[in-house]
Parts: sequence; C-alpha cells; structure tokens
Amino acid sequence: MVGIIWTEPALSDLDAIADFIALENPVAAQKLVRRIFKHAEQLTDHPESGSKPVELEGWDYRQIVEPPCRVFYRHDDDCVYILHVMRSKQRLRASKLKRGGGREN
Repeated sequence: MVGIIWTEPALSDLDAIADFIALENPVAAQKLVRRIFKHAEQLTDHPESGSKPVELEGWDYRQIVEPPCRVFYRHDDDCVYILHVMRSKQRLRASKLKRGGGREN
C-alpha cells in the first residue's frame, strides 16, 4: 500500500474545474470531486492501474479517467503523486506536469 499526495497544482486544477461546473450545477460539481477522490484512493492498493497517456510515451506518468476529467500521476515505491487534473476535451501540455513536480525519463 502506498500513500497519495495531491500536489497544489493538481488541487487547484480540480478546484477550477469544479467551480466551472458549479456555475450550472453545484450538485454535479460536488459529485465529480467525490468520484475523483474515490478513484484516486484506489491507487493506494493499485498504483499501476492507470493507463499510460499516449501523449507522454516514454515518461513515467499514468492517468485515471473520471469523465469528464483526466487525472495524471506518477508513483514510486512509497507514494502516488497526483500532478495534474484536466478536462478530457483539453489538449495536454507536458509543461503542466513538469511544473507539478513531474520528471522526464
């Protein structure tokens, strides 16, 4: 079992997405945040369960998808680091992950 560490940029990303959704539907925004946290918690037992993002081939990143979001993370023997959350419709920029504490392999 590993620990989960949410980086500040990832929490800010999720907060911004939830705020946007809450403008139209506050209940849906709350449900989305709960689903994302629940899905991320499953990584404590299964840190390799996320898929490898096609855009980041050759890097040590994985993602979990909780529509309409993608949650990017990396892990080592002790921790899963949640680095970035984005809407699935957005285009991924690798610089977001580097600023979030990611490392290129």
